[in-house]
Amino acid sequence: MGRGKIEIKRIENTTNRQVTFCKRRNGLLKKAYELSVLCEAEVSLIVFSSRGRLYEYATNSVKATIERYKKASTDTANGGQAPEVNAQYYQQESSKLRQQINQLQSTNRNLLGESLASMSLRDIKQLETRLEKGITKIRSKKNELMLAEIDYMQRREMELQNGNMYLRNKQIAEYERTQQMPMFPSSTTALGYEVVPPYDSRNMLQGNTLQPDQHYNHQQQINLQLG
Repeated sequence: MGRGKIEIKRIENTTNRQVTFCKRRNGLLKKAYELSVLCEAEVSLIVFSSRGRLYEYATNSVKATIERYKKASTDTANGGQAPEVNAQYYQQESSKLRQQINQLQSTNRNLLGESLASMSLRDIKQLETRLEKGITKIRSKKNELMLAEIDYMQRREMELQNGNMYLRNKQIAEYERTQQMPMFPSSTTALGYEVVPPYDSRNMLQGNTLQPDQHYNHQQQINLQLG
C-alpha cells in the first residue's frame, strides 16, 4: 500500500514537526542540487527554521544570486530599456579593451625601436630610461646565472678531483699490498705444488753410509763412513 495523502497544515506535535522539518529540508536541498546540475541553472536556497537557524544552498554564492536577482528585478521594472542599457555597457567595455590593445602594441613597437617618429623628446627619454632599467635587470640576472654556473663547474671539478685522488690512493694501496706478499712460500707455491728442498751433498751420502754394500769389506766400510 502506498503512503496516504498528508494534510498540509501545521504539525502540532513538536517532535513530529522537527522530524518532518529535517526530512523535508534535506529533500529540498537535494532537489535544488539536482536542478542546478541537471539543468545547469543558478540556484540559491535559504531556509530558516522555527528556532531561527539558517540553512542555505547556492550554486555559486547566495550573495551573488541576490545581486543578480535585484538587477533582474530593476531591469524588469524599467521595461524595454534594459537591452539598450546592456548594449551601451558592452560597447563601452569593448572600446576600452581596443584602446588598451592598441596602446600595448604601440609600446612594444617603441621598445623594438620602431614608430619613433611620432614620439616627443620627453617620451623618448622615458623610453630610454625604461630600456636602461630593463638592461640593468637583464645583466644582473645574467651575472647571477653565470655565477651559479661557475659554482656548479667548480663543485663538479672538485668532485672529479676527489674521485681521481681516491682511485689513485686505492691503486697505491693495492700495489703496496702486493709488494708485501711473500714471493715463494716455505712449504708450497701459490699453485699448490710442493717445493723441492735445496741441494745438500751431505744428505746424498746418508743412504750409502747407513746401509753398506755387501762387496765392501769392513775396513772399506769404515773408511767410507769416515770420509
